[in-house]
Amino acid sequence: MRVFRIAFPLLLVLVALGLAAKDFTLPPAADAKTYPAHEAHADEHVAIAIDPYDSPAKAEIFKVNWGEHDFLPVFLVITNDGDRPIALNALKIEWVTANRSKLYPAGDDELARRLARIKDPSRTTFPNPLPKRGPSPTLNKTVRQEVDAAQFRAEAVEPHSTKAGFLFFDIEGVREPLAGAHVYVSGVKGNNGQELFYFDIPVQSSPGPVPPAPAK
Repeated sequence: MRVFRIAFPLLLVLVALGLAAKDFTLPPAADAKTYPAHEAHADEHVAIAIDPYDSPAKAEIFKVNWGEHDFLPVFLVITNDGDRPIALNALKIEWVTANRSKLYPAGDDELARRLARIKDPSRTTFPNPLPKRGPSPTLNKTVRQEVDAAQFRAEAVEPHSTKAGFLFFDIEGVREPLAGAHVYVSGVKGNNGQELFYFDIPVQSSPGPVPPAPAK
């Protein structure tokens, strides 16, 4: 009994640590047309949606406190309802605020420079100060895993399928980045290499996709 009293609390601690160390998992994506902030091109059979993760409740899926580092995570969802694949290797995303400021998704180097300030919980010392020049600093394993797993990296969307992932916009010094903003998406190409008409998506903060109404 004495051994049990000692071992059981230790087991609870180990379980808690195991849960805390669980890797980031990308949330499931619904059809882009079910999100409040979307645009669908019926003739091209493509829909694109954005879902800003701008609330503490939604941001709970992350281990990194993106808001603390002045990044806004935005879930990008692209649905191809056509019979042919679409190419995304020339994809361009532009966030335009109400006062016409233009924001672009942060690249790997920019994310690394900002997030390298986060201490690796497995280390007993802090990382070296960030260099102002030179190669990008190294991210700790937990942060790197989340960045790699979360980012939108699809280069194509197969017929009748959906691809999704996060974009991270640098909003440092930007006041009210969501109010009255639009996201412009271009560079989506059809199977013949021809670029589709650009998508203009008014920004909306939302809890996620809206389930379709039941058929009557």
